[in-house]
Amino acid sequence: MINTALTYTSNSLNQFLKNKYGLNDDVVVTNKMVDSSGAIPLENQNKVVLSIVHLDQETVKPFYVRNKQTTEGNYANTASSQRYNIFLLVAPNFDDYNEALKFLTSSLQFFQINGAIDSKSYADVPEGINRLEFEFETGDGYMQMHNLWSALGAKYQPSVIYKMRLITIDTDQVSSFPSSVQQTSNSAEL
Repeated sequence: MINTALTYTSNSLNQFLKNKYGLNDDVVVTNKMVDSSGAIPLENQNKVVLSIVHLDQETVKPFYVRNKQTTEGNYANTASSQRYNIFLLVAPNFDDYNEALKFLTSSLQFFQINGAIDSKSYADVPEGINRLEFEFETGDGYMQMHNLWSALGAKYQPSVIYKMRLITIDTDQVSSFPSSVQQTSNSAEL
């Protein structure tokens, strides 16, 4: 589900930028910022790079029902769904600094326009994704970005981090099949 959500976001941002600037070639890539040798991957050159920098579990949980109805009408106990947040680094990697700033501004516009994407409003949302929310991540400012880029092993580039919320991961693992209620009694009859 993480890959599906990230691919959908990347494709949507890519289409937005292509339409805005009349481009024929893709301009967005989902990739790591540096490869294992510390070099910038060639596919990142003159692209807007989307990269996951952190993942955490959503701690505000609604009531999760463990019993799910099967297609036969019975019920099965399954593990409850878990929701996650992805911290997404958006980093235009262009030789021309002004070009990088242009694409950073346009990326900000995309996420401002598409703060929430749900399957009811957008026909092309992949199956399994009900809603994605994008929240600008302010963090602790300069030092946080410095530490992030140092941890990535890369030189700083103008960039922004968005929290992509509510990635739901379900499991199909059934732990048991509870029996249905066969008879009820009325306490007034006792």
